[in-house]
Amino acid sequence: MTLNDLRQTIKGRVVLRGDECFDEARKPWNRAIDQWVLAVVEAYDADDVATLVTYARQERLTVAAQRAGHRPSGDVDGVILLRTDRLNDVAVDPVTRTARVGAGATWGQVLAAASPHGLTGLVCSSATVGALGAVLSGGVGWFGRKYGFAANTVRAFDAVDADGLPVRVTPETDPDLFWALRGGGGDFAVVTAMEFDLPPAPKLYGGRMLWAADRASYVLDAYREVTATAPEDLAVWFNLFQPPDAAPSVAVDVTFLGEAGEAQRLLSRLEAVEGVISDNRGVMPVEELGGICAEPIEPSPGLWRSELLTVLDDTVAQLLLANAKSMEPLTSLQLRQLGGAVAVDRPDGGVVPPLIEPFLLSMFGVPSDPEARIAVEAKMAEMAGAFEGYVSGTKPYMCLAPGEDASKAFPEATLLRLRELKRSRDPHNVFRGNFPILR
Repeated sequence: MTLNDLRQTIKGRVVLRGDECFDEARKPWNRAIDQWVLAVVEAYDADDVATLVTYARQERLTVAAQRAGHRPSGDVDGVILLRTDRLNDVAVDPVTRTARVGAGATWGQVLAAASPHGLTGLVCSSATVGALGAVLSGGVGWFGRKYGFAANTVRAFDAVDADGLPVRVTPETDPDLFWALRGGGGDFAVVTAMEFDLPPAPKLYGGRMLWAADRASYVLDAYREVTATAPEDLAVWFNLFQPPDAAPSVAVDVTFLGEAGEAQRLLSRLEAVEGVISDNRGVMPVEELGGICAEPIEPSPGLWRSELLTVLDDTVAQLLLANAKSMEPLTSLQLRQLGGAVAVDRPDGGVVPPLIEPFLLSMFGVPSDPEARIAVEAKMAEMAGAFEGYVSGTKPYMCLAPGEDASKAFPEATLLRLRELKRSRDPHNVFRGNFPILR
């Protein structure tokens, strides 16, 4: 059986090298990353996934599953790229406070279905990102301080194993695989659907405050004071922006699971910073969470790098401000407060280790050409080096960037267990995760 023969057995579309639409089909959502894949298979349903995996095992080929590719590693040379975006059913049960979603469902779809019931998924900053991809990589977002990792809300996975067989993965049916899929990436099976808990969010306050960049030091001082005593219901993210076509600025993005009056009291120190240009904070439905950070909703290029800060003292604050004055060609720096539930070690949790560091520093740049890409990557490396001694050296799997190794994301004992599971469950390397456990 050849790749061309798959067209007779797959209900979805099979795109091969040489096809007119191949170049477009292989592109990820993030246009900064290239994907030199062997073929693209757009699955119509779970049966298509099983057919493809069976074929790949027989032919000693490798499959990499991807809904759209917001944070692709680019490590897919010569593999079959499996697109799962058609598997996008979403069903919410408000009685059990659970959702069942297909592998191609986005957080936006989940939030739209959950919001009318006063429930939420543990979404990151963008609602266009796939819910499954976030779970497989751990998932820490707006409500992580209150409810922990998205991966730890899962009750069950429906998947296809390395033999091409459909499997139901729960703590009872397969505790080892259930553990690994919650934050260990896509190296162990192709997940076609999952069921997970929806935490309550009956009242939500959120939005963005924006100032000119010359207020950055005052905003950062206020941010440090607010986060020093912030309850777990409050998430506060600090941003420095230097877009190529607009004036530099500083912003604070917030969400609060509670009453507007209490949120304003907790944020009063930030509200006292003069010179605010805009402030769109207010009571909001959960389904509008994806709009707070104003991230792109259409495919676009971008490079990123993240580091875990061990402290945000005066020295680190000054380092951040000093680097922000000459951050070109980067377009943004962001601080996300961690702590709370993501710092708790759960014996029944998945792969993701607790994040004991208090802040996540993220850098972002938009490369317009290969030369600009080199400049962006060099600047991110330079900036990361400036914080040497104040970063932990580890980082969540969900924050790994192209060229980084999965070993940075897990303690040694966890990594050894994941690698042993990979060898036993997928000895022929049918599956390749975004950041492979085995090289």
